[in-house]
Amino acid sequence: MRSLSFFSTLISTTLLVTQVLADAKEYTLNVGNAYIAPDGFYRSASVANGQFPGPLLSATKGDSMKVTVNNQLSDSRMRRSTSIHWHGIFQTHNSYNDGPAFVTQCPIAPGNSYTYDINIGDQAGTYWYHSHLSSQYVDGVRGPLVIYDPDDPHKALYDVDDESTIITLADWYHRFAPDLQAEYLSPNNTLSREQLPDCGTINGIGRYKNGPTVDRAVINVEAGKRYRFRIINASAIGLFRFSLEGHSFTVIEADGVNMVPYPANYLEISPGQRYSIVVTASQAVANYWIRAPLLNGSGNNANLDPTNVFAVMRYAGAPVAEPTTATGFASGTKLQEVAIVPLENPGAPGLPVNGGADKVFNLAFTLQGGNVAANTGVMWKVNGRAYQPPSVPTLLKVLSGASTNDDFDASENSFVIASGDVVEINISGVNNPHPFHLHGHTFDVVRQNGVANYVNPPRRDVVTTGPGTTTIRFKADNPAPWILHCHIEWHLEGGLAVVFVEDPDGQRNDPIQPSLAWENLCPIYNALAPELQ
Repeated sequence: MRSLSFFSTLISTTLLVTQVLADAKEYTLNVGNAYIAPDGFYRSASVANGQFPGPLLSATKGDSMKVTVNNQLSDSRMRRSTSIHWHGIFQTHNSYNDGPAFVTQCPIAPGNSYTYDINIGDQAGTYWYHSHLSSQYVDGVRGPLVIYDPDDPHKALYDVDDESTIITLADWYHRFAPDLQAEYLSPNNTLSREQLPDCGTINGIGRYKNGPTVDRAVINVEAGKRYRFRIINASAIGLFRFSLEGHSFTVIEADGVNMVPYPANYLEISPGQRYSIVVTASQAVANYWIRAPLLNGSGNNANLDPTNVFAVMRYAGAPVAEPTTATGFASGTKLQEVAIVPLENPGAPGLPVNGGADKVFNLAFTLQGGNVAANTGVMWKVNGRAYQPPSVPTLLKVLSGASTNDDFDASENSFVIASGDVVEINISGVNNPHPFHLHGHTFDVVRQNGVANYVNPPRRDVVTTGPGTTTIRFKADNPAPWILHCHIEWHLEGGLAVVFVEDPDGQRNDPIQPSLAWENLCPIYNALAPELQ
């Protein structure tokens, strides 16, 4: 790996210029263990700053952001190293701070710290952060991240947009993630049964069958005001159907991308996805149900009531109580993911035909159930091969000279693409919904549910695939290795991922290179006893 001394002045200058032009937001996340009870069941969890979800991290478009992660994890029943991914942030010229363990960094060892210098650039919108080491975020390391835009093209549509209007949907488990993961991937799981949560939560509060009656989360509103609700699905598997009793809304953002306003009565949101909706508090002063039932909640967890996921929208002056009306269910106009239209610069790169790109990748996914006789566990395979994280991070291999597909382990599922390539990816072989997330980019969804659109297709960073083939496109303009993976956590751990190694020479020749602190992550982690990793 090249010496970094040459670049220290350039990095310092870049940071100085950034801070002159914008505010420098600095945060600290103490990632440790705490006993919490989001649904009334107390368990040890891995959380940021002692809470679930973690604290809001926010900035204004154009700001710089530094987040120091102090690893204080000590509970041996869960992973004790960590890494944090900033979901939806492109990290241009900054891939080493993207966060996925063994793709762009080694994990942060217990008792150690690392400061993520996050390149926000011109992005604004609704994002989130979560652990990206194995299945650790299932145990609680996840929280909201919002970049506000003073010049938001939709700002005339709403009056209130602050921390009080963020709605984080998440599933919650009573058991520890390593145990759940081992059970799911076991050879004994011959039917590939999913690991379902014990409850769904809204802003960190939920209920499970026969559990205590935990007070619902409350969103406070005032009659006559218009609110921008930022909805984040921070789940490991949960697919939610979101609606508001007695209130329709207008969807204006999907995954950090401004949309042509879309009036609707309800929407479905997959793990990793985010939406902004505008709601007018136009009804009588009262309490109203916020409904978010889990759609994939039938299965093998007796604690889970997938229909019992509610919060309360409380008008000023209403009683401090739950609504007196029946909980009801979503009806009316549904947001159709395939019909989302980006507000700015619509249109997919490449030619407006199937295959009209520089590189076309056909990714066929298959599921292999556990096999006791063969002693093989559950695996999700991409073109016949399950992704396995390498022992040396992919980015470190690139910086050390890796330039072709053959320079990476076969199990890394890595594909090299050139600078400027228009990349088309055909995802097939999945029948049930799978949310696929691409790091480092948004993409245009040019085919979904049998509908092709090259003129103004949906643009986002998580797409819900299946049934049939889903096709996405992006332009290779951000040199780095970027992982594309299913955001159902158990499927990722089973191998449902590939890595696009974008412009290796561009990555090596970038004047902004990893810091000494980043370089030290691997030797510190590699020296740990296995139980501390």
